[in-house]
Amino acid sequence: MLTRRPNILYNILATLPNRLISSQESNILFETFENAGKIILNRPKALNSLNISMTTRMLEQLREWEKTKSLVIVKGSGEKAFCAGGDVKIGLTSKAGTAFFRSEYKVIYLISKYKIPYVSLIDGYTMGAGLGISVPGKYRIATENTIVSMPENKIGLCPDVGGTYFLPRLKSMIGFYLGLTGELLQGYDAVTAGLATHFVPSQYLNEFEKELSNCSSEEEINTLLSKFSESSEEFSLEPYVKHIEFCFSAQTVEEILERLKTVKVNWSRKTSETLNRLCPGSLKVTLRALKTGSHLNLKECLQMEYRLTSRVRAVLVDKDKNPKWNPSSLSEVTEEYVDGFFVKLPEENELQL
Repeated sequence: MLTRRPNILYNILATLPNRLISSQESNILFETFENAGKIILNRPKALNSLNISMTTRMLEQLREWEKTKSLVIVKGSGEKAFCAGGDVKIGLTSKAGTAFFRSEYKVIYLISKYKIPYVSLIDGYTMGAGLGISVPGKYRIATENTIVSMPENKIGLCPDVGGTYFLPRLKSMIGFYLGLTGELLQGYDAVTAGLATHFVPSQYLNEFEKELSNCSSEEEINTLLSKFSESSEEFSLEPYVKHIEFCFSAQTVEEILERLKTVKVNWSRKTSETLNRLCPGSLKVTLRALKTGSHLNLKECLQMEYRLTSRVRAVLVDKDKNPKWNPSSLSEVTEEYVDGFFVKLPEENELQL
């Protein structure tokens, strides 16, 4: 704890971390203040993508700070990204993949139950795991630089990291649209869609972060947000919301595509083209997962996603930049094929949270 000092000196020292803790490879940093702990994802060249050393250290530190601090702040280093996802190469191609997903999902579940305010500064790319470690928290602060996406379908995977829980709960079927197409939302759109809670212009973000580090209660955080946050009525998807709700409420991927054909606007043509480029198996598994997730709690969704990642990694992943999907068409993806992804794993292999 800091002792009382003359006002000017105290004001300067209060903005500095008491100590800086770095992980073994310095790919994640931890700063401690009098009342706050700060996590800095420190892989800017990899857009702060998570790996197992980061999630393992993050889990340990979050557990400690929940008992000793009043709030936790998480941010990304560099100017481009908060966190652009999990390390796909590790998650999909190495034996460490299983351990990585277990560790990552435990972090997400802990954040969802966290007893003190958890504030994510989602400035820049916030994709996949970036949303996974921010959406379950109390506060998600977007800027005009924020770009959010669940792009898993674009590489033949399925939304995970809690996406099957939070995507189906977005208004007007927007979560189904984002989860199936992998499309981006930028800036204040993240707030309107429900993926961020507040918007602070990037020019004020450093000042906001500095004052946030000195907060000691949720009341002080809310007062600070009232000072810095801005609102907007604009939403880039607003002209298409009724079309999204109509098309993506369909029961099958085939029916979604049929409904898109009936909507005579450029958006529907582009959306159809996007879906037709993606992995047929991935699309059908994703739609089933989102519909199932709408009736599950977060813990159950993470356990379902863990089963999916185990099987999707083995079946759907193609490293070629011009993938040849197998099955290659929607008609070849049977209900039985999709069912196979949702079967429980042997008890010893199930995700324990």
